[in-house]
Amino acid sequence: MLKVMASGVVLTLVVVLSGAYVLVQSGLIPANADAKPGGLETWMAHTSLKATLRHDAPKEQNPVALTDKNLMAGVYLFAQNCAVCHGTAKGVAPASPIAKGLYQKPPQLAIDGVEDDPEGYSFWKIKHGIRLTGMPSFRDSLSDRQIWTLALFLKHMDQLPPAVQQTWVHVHNWPVL
Repeated sequence: MLKVMASGVVLTLVVVLSGAYVLVQSGLIPANADAKPGGLETWMAHTSLKATLRHDAPKEQNPVALTDKNLMAGVYLFAQNCAVCHGTAKGVAPASPIAKGLYQKPPQLAIDGVEDDPEGYSFWKIKHGIRLTGMPSFRDSLSDRQIWTLALFLKHMDQLPPAVQQTWVHVHNWPVL
């Protein structure tokens, strides 16, 4: 009885894996960036990202102090590295050609902000990127301090001091200057 049940489980796994292989090899699962993702793909990506952030994102407090100088540095880093995809203080008006062509559509952070996310989550996303999206890893481009400075700006971008806000509203997302 146990042998028959084990054989059934193995046979089921072989059929499921073979079916998945044939489905992937058939081209029926779109790989193009302008195709709408399926429900399973969306669920897997979101679930994996949430679990990874819970497990791997830094839990410690941001080592970059909340000062006008550091927030201003965050605005400049955002303008140089992020605005082309994630927009400006104006939000989606207008999205850059790069942002328009990306899959998944990058959040326009002035509208879809991350102020309620722990800074460690923003740090992890910037440092490591997000697989199967257009979000690159900045591990080799920015120092940890610069990444923490960006995370500080993102956490406080909806309540900036006047001088920093004035600089933020003048950031352009296209062309990159």
